[in-house]
Amino acid sequence: AVVSTQSTGMFRRAFAGATVHDCFNWLCVCIFLPLEVIASPLERLSSLITTGISDGGEVSKLDFLKVLTKPLTKRIISIDKDTIKDIAKYCTSGPTYDSMYCSEARNASMMKVCDDEDTMEREPCDFLFSKSGLNDTASGVILLLVSLFVLCTCLTILVKTLQSLLMGRMAQTLKRHINTDLPHPWGWLTGYIFIVVGMGMTILVQSSSVFTSTITPLVGMGVISIDRMFPLTLGSNIGTTATAILAALAATGDNRALTIQVAISHLMFNIFGIMVFYPIPWMRQIPLSMAKCLGNTTANYRWFAVVYLILMFFVLPLSLILLSFNVILLYTVLGVVLFTILSIVIITAIQRRRPAWLPSWLRNWKFLPRPLRSMDPYDRIITGRFGCFQKSVGQPPVDYVMTGVNAVA
Repeated sequence: AVVSTQSTGMFRRAFAGATVHDCFNWLCVCIFLPLEVIASPLERLSSLITTGISDGGEVSKLDFLKVLTKPLTKRIISIDKDTIKDIAKYCTSGPTYDSMYCSEARNASMMKVCDDEDTMEREPCDFLFSKSGLNDTASGVILLLVSLFVLCTCLTILVKTLQSLLMGRMAQTLKRHINTDLPHPWGWLTGYIFIVVGMGMTILVQSSSVFTSTITPLVGMGVISIDRMFPLTLGSNIGTTATAILAALAATGDNRALTIQVAISHLMFNIFGIMVFYPIPWMRQIPLSMAKCLGNTTANYRWFAVVYLILMFFVLPLSLILLSFNVILLYTVLGVVLFTILSIVIITAIQRRRPAWLPSWLRNWKFLPRPLRSMDPYDRIITGRFGCFQKSVGQPPVDYVMTGVNAVA
């Protein structure tokens, strides 16, 4: 979505399309996490499904993409998976070694080592980073930066390629067919068909990120409406669990049944989420409205996209991890946050529909300090320091429609 910043309208649609997945997932977490803590429905049901699965045996793992990528990645880096397991069990050389649980201390490096045929000593295998002399941390940072660069480059090329191919009559033709419902009385089945399509495409590429990254530029271009992308995203959520299930079926060892249960829980989490937010039309509008609001916001304040990425993918997960060390504090913070969000949503809905029900001072949010009800103060500070986030001259108004068949931006 960030690649589409050259056009305000395109950026608005693309960011909304990219975040509808996030909104759906966070809403599901807000619903099912408290239920799981109270009654453990997913744990109980997945345990019932996996009853009778033995811990022995092995099923061949189907991995379509590794056949193509593994020859190249093994030339760059090769990881010793046994060492990763030993690190988790403190079975590595150094101060963390625990002789009570480990038969022997392993090298703490995660890079694979091989037996030399001449000296019979263990030495790094023949791959690029084995000859660099770098430790695990330095190698990991380099690989992370290179991977992010390659990912961003590929996404940019993908967006530019789609923009050059899907122009003019081709875009109008695709738009007309993709965004049109089935004839009456089967129109209600259209969304469910796209859920199946999204699931199938994700199973083929074995990555929901690849699939959603491909269709997000199409949403930005107006070829696919966000209302049509929503069922595709839901299907992608189910399809991405296929990889985890295949990996679980291929697992061996004493915890094979538990591994399969975790994969089944992931599948049921997504299926139950779809059952909550898709069959009832007005429930669909909750994640869609959230995504459109984010799209509007980031179109008017371009720096919001960067802040959103930092908060959603770094600050918030890290905060939850730190809070998880104190369960009581975690539930207290989550409870306060959920209560605050729910109160804001309810009060806002009453302000719009039944303002007479509220006291005069609560019929709008003007009683709050401006930084708590507007992003303008932050916008002045950020755009004053970083000129790249300045609003473009003559940008269109905030209100826009992404439902149905709209004109290509």
